[in-house]
Amino acid sequence: MHAADLLSKRAELTPDRIGLVELETGERFTYDQLNERANRAANILCELGVQPGDRVSILARNSIVYIDLFYGLPKIGAIFAPFNWRLTARELSYMINDLEPKALLVEPEFVPVVAEIGADICVERLIGLRGAQLPGGVAYESGLAQTAVVEPERPPMDLETPYCILYTSGTTGNPKGAILPHRQILFNAINTVVSWGLTEKDVSPVYTPLFHAGGLFAFLTPILYVGGRIILARDFDPAASLRWIVEEKCTVILGVPTLFQMWLDSNYFDEVDFSHVHFFISGGAACPPALMNTWREKKGVIFRQGYGLTEVGANCFSMTDEDSVPKTGSVGKPIFHSEMRIANPDTGADVPVDEPGELLIRGPHVCSGYWRNPTATAEAIVDGWFHTGDMAHMDADGFYYIDGRYKDMIKSGGENIYAAEVEAVVREHPAVKDAALIGKPDQVWGEVGLMVVVLEVGCQTSEEELRTHCQGKLARYKIPKEFILAANLPYTAYGKVEKIKLKERYIK
Repeated sequence: MHAADLLSKRAELTPDRIGLVELETGERFTYDQLNERANRAANILCELGVQPGDRVSILARNSIVYIDLFYGLPKIGAIFAPFNWRLTARELSYMINDLEPKALLVEPEFVPVVAEIGADICVERLIGLRGAQLPGGVAYESGLAQTAVVEPERPPMDLETPYCILYTSGTTGNPKGAILPHRQILFNAINTVVSWGLTEKDVSPVYTPLFHAGGLFAFLTPILYVGGRIILARDFDPAASLRWIVEEKCTVILGVPTLFQMWLDSNYFDEVDFSHVHFFISGGAACPPALMNTWREKKGVIFRQGYGLTEVGANCFSMTDEDSVPKTGSVGKPIFHSEMRIANPDTGADVPVDEPGELLIRGPHVCSGYWRNPTATAEAIVDGWFHTGDMAHMDADGFYYIDGRYKDMIKSGGENIYAAEVEAVVREHPAVKDAALIGKPDQVWGEVGLMVVVLEVGCQTSEEELRTHCQGKLARYKIPKEFILAANLPYTAYGKVEKIKLKERYIK
């Protein structure tokens, strides 16, 4: 048993039903057409030498090509491994060398960054999208049109065979590739359909990037699994996206808090009729209760908050429509095929009701571990339990609440920013003695980075110089929004910066 037949089986059941609308082109694809494209993608990559176990990556904005690869590669036992196109050459170079993809698909916009790191990476096949010119590259679209549409012969595989690898920033500064097996892909879809009550009548827009677990798994794979329809956007525009939600009669809508704030601030928001929407759900970061309540008051909608991680799936909890208001602030109860514990991080013992501890998750939706990183795997998965690093508590009714993070991480606009990675770059500046990143609340992005810097004796620098130093070394969203020069940092007896004290000192 495996997940390589998910799209082919759906195409067999409902071949003529529209499964995806690509907003950029206006094209509407039936399930049969989606499956034919996936077959062609698999066959052309086979012709280019991709074999079972090989990784295939993409550096591009949202398009149907992601669907081709996500459903096509498993048919030949290859592994889908997209890259975050917001990353710098330095960050991408590390990931590519760690992953060693057999092929890399690139859009014209990202040819310069690939050219910049070309001497530092080794990719056997470069494939151009949308006419991208690459040294020795082949054109994807023309190859797709000329390749056989037949179903590829499946190699031996099972539920533990890797389906895709998604990189998530590491607390030690280097990103880690989470290995998502066929088992996880299948059970994320089953859990979401069963626990959230999705049906073939559901329509959902995807505005979040498809290199993210949220973009791939929150609604896209569950909706296509059950036979609904996905509305795929290349980019996000507040007013245009609201119009598409109405015109396509979308029923279930995912967003991060930043998107919901942008929609609320849009001039078009007041005139939108959301009567066809079953529920909105916010993920990626904690959603302010005031924002959820404003949506409810202004539009009379059902608004929930979700929780997920790349390693355990985008959808880990659920709640009923009736519970969404009295349990505002909660992420709900554990999804169907899942186990949850809240444990004391020091002793490992379960904590009492209403007391905080670390959230641990076990079930068929947990990843296999990290790519070529057995140490990180052993630290994260202990006796089958995935240690999320997030602080949570459970109330007497069994509802879970995410209270903060044991892992030192900031979530800004739905993006994970790990302090260790940013601090390491800032410390490279010759004038910097030490640096500590903390999250500062922000109305638009949820929180942004505030970097507290201590300079070497006799050295000088400025906020602008430090920001310039980070450019090219960090993606724009990771660069701190504010730098503060301080005389010292508070340390524990073990030499660790006491970030709670920094927050008390600098965040009002």
